[in-house]
Amino acid sequence: MVRSFRRGALAAVFALSIVPLAAACGAGNDAQTLKVRPDSDSVTVGKIKVQNAVVLTDSNGTGPATVSARLFNNGDSAQTLQALQLGGQVNVTLADKDGGQTVSVPAHGSILLGGKGNASAVVDSGSEGLRNGDVQKAVFQFSSTGPVAIQLNVIPATGEYKKFGPSSLPTTQAPTTPPATPTDTATPTGTATPTGTATPTA
Repeated sequence: MVRSFRRGALAAVFALSIVPLAAACGAGNDAQTLKVRPDSDSVTVGKIKVQNAVVLTDSNGTGPATVSARLFNNGDSAQTLQALQLGGQVNVTLADKDGGQTVSVPAHGSILLGGKGNASAVVDSGSEGLRNGDVQKAVFQFSSTGPVAIQLNVIPATGEYKKFGPSSLPTTQAPTTPPATPTDTATPTGTATPTGTATPTA
């Protein structure tokens, strides 16, 4: 009888020790604890990988919007980003760091879209049709790999994203021409005076 009592006591202690562990495991799987990460973090198609791609809107919500992303090329030859579309109908104007209309991704290398000194991708329609918090489907068109589709989160270009957003775009000022001013004025240089007098000679 003593043995059965001891066994029962040990079983009770063991059961009580499991309860906190189970509770701790349950808390670890709580939806509030686990942050939901968007599935647009990165996508790989063939030799191309698009990572950390987002749409950045102007902080005021009135200016242009840009796309920022890191593009990787794991192939043996360079590829060109030929076009970029949002939502299947909104075009994005591409420019490399030297002003060209296409962006080259070197072999076994990567490039960054957005930020000073980097290639840029400016949304043609501005940010009027883009709302922060939305998700936009983007299609990157590469010369060899073809289309690479990815979902992009629309967020304001603030904080750590500010240096990659619309404020990082180079600003061009219209040349200012000063008003025309007359450089020469016509002034009389001399006065006409009679040199002699006429007298009758009879």
